[in-house]
Amino acid sequence: MNIILFGPPGAGKGTQADNISKNFNLHKISTGDLLRIEMERKTDLGKKIKSKMDHGMLVSDDIITNLISKILSAIKSVEGVIFDGYPRNLKQVKILDTLIKEHNRRISCVLSLDADKETLKKRILGRIICTKCGMTFNKNFNPPKEKTHDCGLNYLRLRSDDTEKTINNRIEIYANKTLPILDYYKDQKILHKIDASGEIDKIYDEIRGIITSLET
Repeated sequence: MNIILFGPPGAGKGTQADNISKNFNLHKISTGDLLRIEMERKTDLGKKIKSKMDHGMLVSDDIITNLISKILSAIKSVEGVIFDGYPRNLKQVKILDTLIKEHNRRISCVLSLDADKETLKKRILGRIICTKCGMTFNKNFNPPKEKTHDCGLNYLRLRSDDTEKTINNRIEIYANKTLPILDYYKDQKILHKIDASGEIDKIYDEIRGIITSLET
């Protein structure tokens, strides 16, 4: 099973992708994580990526394609994957179609999370990430707990690109460039829209029900 998870910044993609990955044994491919790893290495490419992300801009299609292609080649033996936040525009959709076919895979379903702008902003400004394990939490909605996260408080950080200015820019970019992708997958009858403004557990219950129905 191969799944694409969509949603504007703050919709809870990271949290739900982690839940799906764990419970359905899927390899998570997060472009955000891949880009941040490159930035942490402080390579020339990482510096360019950081500059764009700090200004709320999208990284070029060529860079993203290269990262995705490398990951798919490295996990050929993995049965299923979940794409978190990719593709982000129609060009990337076409590229992913090609990559998926090259690796003898197919997209089983597309999940689209949605919430109002104020909810998104509140979630983003409270978002924290563990620099050790990569898990995402929120100090307002989903604080880390010992039973779900044992890396320690020292590894928890706010994201450098989570500012009011970049949030507004990223939400606008999502609306203009990413939402049209949903029509593409709707035509293929694999799109499922989900209200992501409620509680995390209830949102995941709906997601789990959709995925489970596809397995039967």
